[in-house]
Amino acid sequence: MTKIKVGDIIAVIDIGSNYLRISIAEINVNKTIKILEDAVKPTNIGKDTFNFKRISVQTMHETCNDLKGFAQLLKDYKTKFYKAISTSGIRESENKQYILEQIRLRTGLNVQCINSAEERFYMLKAISYNSNLSALKRILVVNITSGAVEASIYEEGQLKFSEQSKIGSLRLRETLGELETKTMDFPEIMEQFIENKLYSIKSSIENLNFECLIGAGGELKTILKIIDTKNKKGFMKKGYFIEREEFIQLYKNIQNMTNDQIRFTYGISYKIAELLLPSILIFYCFLKITNSKNVQISTVSLREGVLYDLSEELLQIDRRKESENHIISSVWYIGEKYRINKKHVAFVENIALSIFDQTKKLHKLGEKERLYLQIASILHDVGIFIDASNHYIQSYNIIRSQNIIGLSDRDLQLIANIARYHSEQTPKQSHKNYSVLSDKDKMTVSILAAVLRLSEALDISHLQKISELRLIQDKDILYFNLSADEDIILEEWNFINNSDFFEEVLGIKPMI
Repeated sequence: MTKIKVGDIIAVIDIGSNYLRISIAEINVNKTIKILEDAVKPTNIGKDTFNFKRISVQTMHETCNDLKGFAQLLKDYKTKFYKAISTSGIRESENKQYILEQIRLRTGLNVQCINSAEERFYMLKAISYNSNLSALKRILVVNITSGAVEASIYEEGQLKFSEQSKIGSLRLRETLGELETKTMDFPEIMEQFIENKLYSIKSSIENLNFECLIGAGGELKTILKIIDTKNKKGFMKKGYFIEREEFIQLYKNIQNMTNDQIRFTYGISYKIAELLLPSILIFYCFLKITNSKNVQISTVSLREGVLYDLSEELLQIDRRKESENHIISSVWYIGEKYRINKKHVAFVENIALSIFDQTKKLHKLGEKERLYLQIASILHDVGIFIDASNHYIQSYNIIRSQNIIGLSDRDLQLIANIARYHSEQTPKQSHKNYSVLSDKDKMTVSILAAVLRLSEALDISHLQKISELRLIQDKDILYFNLSADEDIILEEWNFINNSDFFEEVLGIKPMI
């Protein structure tokens, strides 16, 4: 991608479930970004999708008309680069492709439909830029979107856990809306439903002590403003902290109000008013789980995270290692959940990366592919938790079902395939999981699976006998020079039995 210079304009368009938003920013002298303009338009995308699974033609027309205005803003500001994303409202609609194509044809905007893990990655990037996450021992970040709630745990700055539940403020309101007129205690019904949906997350966090609970998204900014206006606390000077009791008191005040009463009492729009109660309830459930005395409200947005990511790429600022550390940390958490043999997995990971790094001239793959190999190495045995005899197939299924922060659906598909072929099977066109890949992706999977297979072979005993690995190429032979203090005859035998696939894929014979 072409580099940009100081003074250039970049932009992000977020096609959300409840609002269409655009942020236009300028690249500053110190390589930071300065927001020049934010614009927002309401949309019924989420209402359509969460109620009917499809976006109506009328909503599509309204969306395209509003986005034409955003496209004109891009021209007015002479925007050099932009990124347009869509989230759960379009992502979960059955006519997603039609909507994205109509947006492209009518507005000229190319929209990328990101998955929930990518959405979480951008949001946490924005929070990381605005909060010192490494300053505290353990932090819980709760992000409420229109379609979901996401909980992430940071320990000393490293992401340890990240999970999502589909109970966002708008989805919750639309899902349970028909019950509102059938009960006198609608908030209690909503709370029970939320706690049921948060069961998996609750089991992971309820016994942990958090030094800080950070809330983002939803209507938390509105909640912050309401409490600040009432109590005149001066949040701007206090770091946006809300005390637990203030939050609970606001919940008690509005729990029996109608949307109109909420709207007029607090001077907010009806669209915000109808989402205020579900947003408060979701966060209230987290307060109960964690027993936090107060909560810090983060006022960052998804758009900011995308802007930071886009500016890093365009300015060629290398923060890749920081992001990869978060990804790998969360991947280890997944592995531990499926009770992997950590010593064996760490050995296979190190050997695989060593082979990758020492054979770059052969495979010519890059850092992204190296990350694929690393993740596949850590998770290659998770399938044993379900079925030891066919664990490689189960590993594929488990990895495909994960929501690993920062990874796209394509990334997960490739990693799952690499893990599947680390053992007995080799890739075949008759395997649906392999046949659906592009030719380029098939080659990537085969190369990395061949590397992983040899790495696994060198620890068949699970005793980590090999202390050092050096590769030396001599014409069409790649010699594996191994250092070990114990007898490795079993590893040598297994290596030979698994070497044919490596030779076929990379065109060079591995030998010990």
